[in-house]
Amino acid sequence: MTHCPYCALQCAMRVTSESPDSAAVVSPAEFPTNRGGLCRKGWTAADLLTSPERLTQPLLRGDDGELHPVGWEQALDYVARAARETTAASGPDGIGLFGGGGLTNEKAYLLGKFARVGLGTSRVDYNGRFCMSSAAAAANRAFGLDRGLPFPLEDLGEADTILLLGSNVADTMPPFVQHLGSARRAGGLMVVDPRRSATAALTGDGGGIHLAPAPGTDMALLLGIAHVVVHEGLGDKDFTAARTSGYAAVVRSLNAYWPERVQAITGVPAPLIRETAHRLATGASRGKREGRGAYVLTGRGVEQHADGTDTTTAAINLALLLGLPGTEHSGYGTITGQGNGQGGREHGQKCDQLPGYRSIDDPGARRHVADVWGVDAGSLPGAGVPAVELLASAGAPGGIRTLFIHGSNPVVSAPDAGAMTGRLRSLDHLIVCDFFLSETAAEASLVLPVPQWAEEEGTMTNLEGRVLRRRQSVQPPEGVRSELWIWSELARRLGASSAFSPDPQTVFEELRLASAGGRADYSGIDYQLLDSGAAVYWPYPAGSAGTPRLFLDGFAHDDGRAVFHPVHPVHPVHPSGAVEQAGRVLTLITGRLLAHYQTGSQTRRVRELADAAPEPLLQVHPSTAASIGAGDGEMVELSSPAGTARCRVERSVDIRPDTVFMPFHFPGAGRANLLTCDDVDPVSAMPEFKRTLVTLRVIAPEAGHGAAPDVWQVVAQRTEPV
Repeated sequence: MTHCPYCALQCAMRVTSESPDSAAVVSPAEFPTNRGGLCRKGWTAADLLTSPERLTQPLLRGDDGELHPVGWEQALDYVARAARETTAASGPDGIGLFGGGGLTNEKAYLLGKFARVGLGTSRVDYNGRFCMSSAAAAANRAFGLDRGLPFPLEDLGEADTILLLGSNVADTMPPFVQHLGSARRAGGLMVVDPRRSATAALTGDGGGIHLAPAPGTDMALLLGIAHVVVHEGLGDKDFTAARTSGYAAVVRSLNAYWPERVQAITGVPAPLIRETAHRLATGASRGKREGRGAYVLTGRGVEQHADGTDTTTAAINLALLLGLPGTEHSGYGTITGQGNGQGGREHGQKCDQLPGYRSIDDPGARRHVADVWGVDAGSLPGAGVPAVELLASAGAPGGIRTLFIHGSNPVVSAPDAGAMTGRLRSLDHLIVCDFFLSETAAEASLVLPVPQWAEEEGTMTNLEGRVLRRRQSVQPPEGVRSELWIWSELARRLGASSAFSPDPQTVFEELRLASAGGRADYSGIDYQLLDSGAAVYWPYPAGSAGTPRLFLDGFAHDDGRAVFHPVHPVHPVHPSGAVEQAGRVLTLITGRLLAHYQTGSQTRRVRELADAAPEPLLQVHPSTAASIGAGDGEMVELSSPAGTARCRVERSVDIRPDTVFMPFHFPGAGRANLLTCDDVDPVSAMPEFKRTLVTLRVIAPEAGHGAAPDVWQVVAQRTEPV
């Protein structure tokens, strides 16, 4: 048994083949997260293993500007030479590494070690900065510890009340929906989304409530719900008195958000705001009496904003007011997206962290990890810069000159994607590890072919903090090498002062030691324990039985209390300072489709998935589309301060008239991130993906001839300054 290569649900599956020469096939396996189910992405995952587009040998760009096959010795010599030349000319911080939330724990760990010991650079971060950083920052400051779901996913199946904000799990991780059944049957599923997404539709027929606020007003909505909880006496005052600090300040901060005012800001009717608060309070009370509690869950829709940390904090504050976190049958959690989005941020590929979720600026943490690595703590670089700043520095004066990219495709995924290709081309050296020639790999100086999920051993950590075994099911093609092997070979060539092993189990044993005593302590976990089928939740210190449910005995701050942080929305004019145009603009939100995953580098190469969603479609309300004469399938151009993109219209009443939705899985002119800006949350450095002001026009068939059609204009709801 192994686990799916896609999302953080990490559905269990079996990969089998009739003979070594026959194609592998996937079948679902029984496991608590997926309960024997798979989505269409999981069912077709084995198709990737025999894709004709698979990379099987290194590709080096020649003097003719083209990529040509070379041997591994030549490829590694090139990388070592590039590292030495860059360090000599620009210092160690002239080299950058950009990792991914799909890498195994072993790879994430060794990538951070290779950066800091093999190359001596501080310039390392990963694409989780684009999707989990705001939730992590909010949880750390409220609870003292960040684990996506601080309880087993199965706990949701016993709840009769769930408030789900900014996550379309019915499309992004369909087996998750099984865990919402109890809440739906009780009429207690409440979904916050500007669209009537597949998940929001689950609230129909008495299943619950769909709240559709204007994009970017989620914080105001949460403050309005919290206002009702406080001012109508619905909160758990015993809990807040015994287990939290900062209560008085957060109560004062809610005074300005009575439901009628919040209705004016968000568009959500005041009676629905009150009903949501009362439903949550009833669920919380029932959880204490009957074991059928209430949960508040957040996803990228409320987190991928320039104020995403504060919006997530507003959700946590609401949960704390109700007494949900740290209890047996209720709680707060965030839904991790990438396959190893949880483990990937724990063990050292973030710019400010060392293994075990330790701060790189903590002298004690530096000494501990340096001792494990056998190096002097003073030789370790300090904190680097987060992803957006790291990538923006590519080729710029004082920025990085050589960049390693592992498990990521920023040409499609990064904000302000129109600038990304030019930045990568301005580098002296771009080294990309991938198993397909992604849009980013196509820009590389050197592409190194690496194994896919079913071809490697390792561990992953899913959305509930459960550590899992990824088991090799098939042999990789001849010529493919693991990143662990690549880094160990490069470390040897560069004369690194610490040992680097290509063996996953050996690397995991070192990870255990490096994480010991940290917030994400894996020291009590080994491959034998994982292979036994035990449910293994971190923190799992040596000698313990792990921690399926966090915070039952206290939160992770020194005094054991959770901390309220008052937050306020700000006027959501585009953070780049986009001027109020002569007309008014729509708000673009982006997200995922059922058929695709991340930048589509994998799923667009699976025929069944590509046929299901061959191109991006812009979801537009019929009244909005009618205003510019756009019918289904007509090509439109979207413009923002960052750039322009083109795609076809899909008319739908499932979206607000002031909002349009575009999936982000596609390259070329249909890249949603051609429109998004690179402004970031000041706390988490999360980019603003979910609130982009755009204008929209129909592209005439004879584009380029005659007058351009009028731009459609509409008022976007805005949050008032306070």
